[in-house]
This record gives sequence, C-alpha cells and structure tokens, in this order.
Amino acid sequence: MKGDERFMTTAEVAELLRMPVESVRWWRHVGKGPKSFKLGRRVLCAREDIEAFIEQARFEQGRAEQERLDWIRRP
Repeated sequence: MKGDERFMTTAEVAELLRMPVESVRWWRHVGKGPKSFKLGRRVLCAREDIEAFIEQARFEQGRAEQERLDWIRRP
C-alpha cells in the first residue's frame, strides 16, 4: 500500500487495522465499519473515512473506560 493512495480496498483496510479481511467484510455487512462504496465489483473506502472510523473507535473506548472508572469509584 502506498501512502499517497486516496482509496483503499477491503484487504488494505484489514491490513492497516491488523484485522482479518472477513471481519472488515462483516462490519460492512452490519453497517459497523468505515464508510465504503462499490466501484464496479470492488469495495473501496476513502482514507479519510478510515481515519474517522479509527478516531471514533478511540473516542468510544476512552468514554467506556471513563464510565467504568466512574462506576468503580461510586460510593
């Protein structure tokens, strides 16, 4: 994968996220993964959509961790 590519295939997204290709495909099926579109028979994701997906996951992880800590500290 070249750093200047604007769009990525499902396999490239999986490699970037260090996830199985099947997981990325499943996320697309259930509407959970990064935004994607079909161009012919190929499914592509824009690089900025992948970055937004990663940032959202980081935000949700941090929020969930904070809620867990708040629950533990409750009197």
